Amino acid sequence: MGAMPDEDRPIRKVAHEIGQDLYSLSIEDFDERIALLKAEISRLEEARQKKSAQRAAADSVFGPR
Repeated sequence: MGAMPDEDRPIRKVAHEIGQDLYSLSIEDFDERIALLKAEISRLEEARQKKSAQRAAADSVFGPR
């Protein structure tokens, strides 16, 4: 029997887990995680702005909720 499809995929390392112990991280690890989290914050803010604009457009057509 062949390997299951998921078995061929590399295991993705978790870049950061909220609340995890930070003691063993290097300065480079901190820098990478800070950059990752800043990018994620930007992505969330952009998505929130789009959602807000969609809601405002719907409210202008259908009225506020």
